[in-house]
Amino acid sequence: MCDILDATPKSDRASMEHPLFSLSVKKDMAPFQYEQGNVKVRITPAAGEGRANVFDRDILIYVLSQLMAAKNEGQEIGRRVRISAHDLLKATNRHTTGQAYATLRRALTRLQFTQIETNIHDHGLGEWRSISFITEARIVKEDSTGRLLSVELEMGDWLIKAIENKNVLTLHRSYFQLRKPLERRLYELSRKHCGMQSVWRIGLDKLKHKTGSTSTEKEFKRLVKAICRTDEEQSHMPDYSFRLLHNVLEVSPKSEFLEAYGDKPLLGTDTAVRLSAPVYDRARDAAPGWDVHFLEHEWRMWMDERPRDADAAFVGFCRKWFERRGPP
Repeated sequence: MCDILDATPKSDRASMEHPLFSLSVKKDMAPFQYEQGNVKVRITPAAGEGRANVFDRDILIYVLSQLMAAKNEGQEIGRRVRISAHDLLKATNRHTTGQAYATLRRALTRLQFTQIETNIHDHGLGEWRSISFITEARIVKEDSTGRLLSVELEMGDWLIKAIENKNVLTLHRSYFQLRKPLERRLYELSRKHCGMQSVWRIGLDKLKHKTGSTSTEKEFKRLVKAICRTDEEQSHMPDYSFRLLHNVLEVSPKSEFLEAYGDKPLLGTDTAVRLSAPVYDRARDAAPGWDVHFLEHEWRMWMDERPRDADAAFVGFCRKWFERRGPP
């Protein structure tokens, strides 16, 4: 039962890193393919309803947040959950009108029947497989007006594994107030890649690819520029500031984000978890050919709790990385 009040929003890292959701607010019936390094994704939209979009993803974020909060409280969790439709709509900053419940029903259909073929697996790579966001959706109760009162879902196994492996990141609650799909993707990528680093930069060509945008290069630049300008004027983007410098997006943590973690630094910072100098040679042996500083960054972004032995944890991460991905 998803009934934990005020659960902190969480998202799995895989869908923050890769464009698994459509940026279109209209019905998106076009098949989608994406490749980044060794990661490959092929998405087939749900017949009649189209591909699951970034707003449909709110359902998954809500459920993942509930499951993570329950796990942290020592409760047993599983793939099958029951949610209150009203609680979901309120938590994700939506209206509770009849239209909102109808929209929720269609979102459940897209999440269940959008098919993803990929080799993404947990925080590394695995075999090529076909997955769904949810494998079953059942309306448990529905009132006379057609409003959903309670919904039972069976989550995809890969999402449950993300929770079990703590392969999730915390989102700002204002994420649900972002009404433009591209704003959400920019925030997700910044949360995943910038963390609490002083600055993160990415070229527009690579950014367009990672967002999954189908806009022209000119239109994409215009959209990013408009978001940056609005953020400079209104500071509406949570956690991070965005600046467009020619064809490079520059992202920096906002002061309130840094202050919020001032007494409990995130594990992605340089000072939160220290590694000894000799461990880098061990890491090179564990993942021959890979840049150990790149692997350190990936490891710090993957961590969700402080390890007892940081050196051993880092070397173990490098070994598993190499086992799953092989040489660069």
